[in-house]
Amino acid sequence: MDILWLGVFALLLIGYFALEGFDIGVGMLLPVLGRTQRDRDEIVTAVAPFVLAGEVWLVAVAGVLFGAFPAIEGEVLFGLYPLVVLLLVSWILRDAGLWFRRRADGSAWRTTWDWAICAGSCGLALSWGMALVALAGGLSGPPISLLGLVGALVTAALFALHGWTFLSWRLPGRVTGARRTGWALLGSACAAAAPVALLLAVLAPWLLDHMAPAGTLSVLSVMILPFAPIMVGAQVWVWRTFGPGRAADRIPSFF
Repeated sequence: MDILWLGVFALLLIGYFALEGFDIGVGMLLPVLGRTQRDRDEIVTAVAPFVLAGEVWLVAVAGVLFGAFPAIEGEVLFGLYPLVVLLLVSWILRDAGLWFRRRADGSAWRTTWDWAICAGSCGLALSWGMALVALAGGLSGPPISLLGLVGALVTAALFALHGWTFLSWRLPGRVTGARRTGWALLGSACAAAAPVALLLAVLAPWLLDHMAPAGTLSVLSVMILPFAPIMVGAQVWVWRTFGPGRAADRIPSFF
């Protein structure tokens, strides 16, 4: 049971980096690739259907962390407190930009929220990178350090690559001027998720030592695992519905 829930936690966290990483990367690149307002509208329209689907993975990660690893939940949140705050503020700022940019017309309005999307996305990438470095160091040092900043820049670069590849796949030959296949997108997803996969491999013994009791894990299995097919099915539906050549000009009504 311990191995099962460690695998579930690892799958969810890796899935978040792979499936939300390109959203973050696209947001970081928005002012660079969106040279005109029309380009930026097209970029946001391309990525918007996938945003909430990607964020579901992070919500699931938090639920499994609280339920399966209660002994380390407080330790991680306390040790990474400044980064957790930065991550949450960046998350809110990025999503606010996506929600509000289309709520009114006008170049100034949309440009303001476009920069909010970019700033929030940069904050997400940098905070995740510094958090991974701090966790790799066993939370023995300050959460923000020179080495952490290096890790943050590497993570941001991988997310940016993933975002660029996604746009080249979703809008071939348009905003990026390049065309990429689904295999290229899979490769960039693996690259974006590589740092967290490596971290989980290193921390696996520590995580197993801090697992919840078997009774708690059994209850979690009954409560959570039956919903896994629904989550997977929803992800498949989003990707089949909004892939290249399908609904290219559609955007969810909540964005």
